[in-house]
Amino acid sequence: MQLPPSSDPARCRPSAHEVVLTAAEVFIRQFAAETPGAGDPRRRLAEVAAEVERFGTYEHTPAELAFGARVAWRNAARCIGRLYWNNLIVRDLRHVTHPDDIAGECFEHLRIATNGGRIRPVISVFAPDRPGRPAATLLGEQLVRYADDPRSTRRAALARDLGWKGGETPFEVLPLLVRPGPGRTPEFYEVPEDAVLEVPLTHPRHPGFADLGLRWYSVPAVSDMSLEIGGVTYPAAPFNGWYMGTEIGSRNLADTNRYNLLPAVAELFGLDTRDERTLWRDRALVELNLAVLHSYDRAGVSMADHHTESRRFLAHVDREKRHGRPVPADWSWIVPPLSGGATAVFHRYYDPVDPDQRPAFVHRTTSAPKGCPYGAARAGM
Repeated sequence: MQLPPSSDPARCRPSAHEVVLTAAEVFIRQFAAETPGAGDPRRRLAEVAAEVERFGTYEHTPAELAFGARVAWRNAARCIGRLYWNNLIVRDLRHVTHPDDIAGECFEHLRIATNGGRIRPVISVFAPDRPGRPAATLLGEQLVRYADDPRSTRRAALARDLGWKGGETPFEVLPLLVRPGPGRTPEFYEVPEDAVLEVPLTHPRHPGFADLGLRWYSVPAVSDMSLEIGGVTYPAAPFNGWYMGTEIGSRNLADTNRYNLLPAVAELFGLDTRDERTLWRDRALVELNLAVLHSYDRAGVSMADHHTESRRFLAHVDREKRHGRPVPADWSWIVPPLSGGATAVFHRYYDPVDPDQRPAFVHRTTSAPKGCPYGAARAGM
């Protein structure tokens, strides 16, 4: 039986133009409210409405793009490092569309962010999706990944299928994969050595730790998320902050589905692994995290520790409250994966997470914002 027009679900759905216009209005009004000197937003809203009517989308001004990218970081509910959201360096690369040029700018992103070890938070925003014309995307969780990392298995296999000959040695950097558009064959690009600053891992009290041959890179540039601002999606927008030590020491190197190094560290330190009640895992985890912090400090590379960053996050919460803004936070991600109960962020509640809050960093396979440019999204560090 055919439904009457008033109850037909298809007729109740907003059109694509209406969806964009609604999101654009919310964003433009927010931009005007938070930007000194922006003035009355009505004229800008009329311009946006005319663009959407004609093209189905609209173009952000450089100032709107920068504001939107920074607020997307501010809205990242799983990020502990949001105190620095307004310091994000925004590279407007919307004019860059060829895969060769995208790759080149990604490598320049790494150089700018590395900054000789004094890591700077950076985002590089490439062309947005347009109606019927999806833009290029970057394949892989981060601009830098190692081929022997178990999380890199699919990306490494794809790179080899495309003709890459590497991946035979430990901690070998994977090539960057750029897909020009949906259904098109990706291009692969070797990451230049001068774009990746790596840190060899040593221990302050155990010289034998260096014999494990471990190292990690300096810039955790997340590349598998879209930036959504006011109804416009930027599918290639790699962004970074700097690492918190536990991201490497407690997750990348310690997780059983990653490098799974706790047994090797326990053996090196002579810990009794026959019984869980000896807490050998906990003791090995502390030594591994100590080595990471020591090594980055020794190399002069920016890195936060989880106790200091927990206190800074609460300073961010207090500052945002003074501005009358909520601070959505996913408790299970804000609390660090080492000594969580001993950190300042543990014993409190936070504002609920709104999955529809925008601007936001959004995984391309879901609609829920998950990004953390401060370090790396925990599931993909």
